[in-house]
Amino acid sequence: MAITPCRPKWRGTMTDRERFNRQMHYQPVDRCFNMEFGYWDENFTEWDIFVQNGVRNNGEADRFFNFDRIGGVGGNIWIHPAFESKVLEDRGGEQLVVDGNGLIKVVPKDGHSTIPHYIGSTIKTPEDWYREKDIRFNRHDPARKVNVEAIKKAHPPARDYPLGVHCGSMIGRIRDMLTFEGVAYAIYDYPEMLEDMVETSCVLVEDFLDQVLGEVDFDYASGWEDICFNHGPIVSLDFFEKVVVPRYKRIGSRLHAHGIDLWYTDCDGDVRPLLPGFLEAGINCLFPYEVNSCCHPAELLAEYGKELRIMGGVDKLELGKGPKAIKAYLETLVPLVERGGYIPFCDHRCPPNVTTADYLYYLDLKEAMFGLKE
Repeated sequence: MAITPCRPKWRGTMTDRERFNRQMHYQPVDRCFNMEFGYWDENFTEWDIFVQNGVRNNGEADRFFNFDRIGGVGGNIWIHPAFESKVLEDRGGEQLVVDGNGLIKVVPKDGHSTIPHYIGSTIKTPEDWYREKDIRFNRHDPARKVNVEAIKKAHPPARDYPLGVHCGSMIGRIRDMLTFEGVAYAIYDYPEMLEDMVETSCVLVEDFLDQVLGEVDFDYASGWEDICFNHGPIVSLDFFEKVVVPRYKRIGSRLHAHGIDLWYTDCDGDVRPLLPGFLEAGINCLFPYEVNSCCHPAELLAEYGKELRIMGGVDKLELGKGPKAIKAYLETLVPLVERGGYIPFCDHRCPPNVTTADYLYYLDLKEAMFGLKE
């Protein structure tokens, strides 16, 4: 089903690609880059505006709201083949399942969004890891071969939108595979195993990058590293700095050698203790930057200056409080947008408690404040 936009694209005098690159490098732009991070799954069944217009996912929502276009390319840089997903036990309103990461977890049968309750993991010991590594992390698996020509065809050099290359995760996906508790124990019980996992993650990313860098003209790099909560990192700083940061540096060297100097990572929670290591390695942008578990984006941008960029940082809790609160919060972001190196959007997926009327008000207000001026 074709998606018909519900509103005009923001007017502008630059292409989306020019605007994004200039804004993220503190150069003058015609207007702010206009994007959002997406929505909870429930929004697509609860928001009338989505239901009535056949909008079923975040990609379709981007086209529906006519946001600026931003693209990304990724490779097969994690588990392959994945563990078989299956139901182990029916518990009435819940099910005990095994997922693709080999995690055993309790999930609601109705499928509503919630953080699963993890019971255990398939990989616990070095014996488990090395057994599964040979099967699921084989760097020579044919599935890891990239179809570079297909990427070039899909994203030609003359495109008018920014394109990113995904650099994966050095420890966040490992957390997904071992659980929070499993990583915490492994740092002390099986440090060699855990470092080998990080090294394996790095090598798989390097293998992917070696196939595409120099072949495709990328504007930025992206990553995913959910290793913080509202009191800071879930891994020790010593482990992060000695084991994780050196692998980031290896990836950063490849990116910089091909002219990519903007690299964001998606790390929720209070990221402040990790920022020095991120910046040292070349990760210089936070995305989608959650506010309540950390601080207002202005605080970090003031502390780190033009070393740091932020994408996101619009407090989702304020979006749920109505027009007055939305306007008051957006006004605090005006100096950041004017400064550059900052693109405002909801600080994670927009939840369904935000009404469609308030969300449309938010989008209209964003355009009035950050759109093209007459």
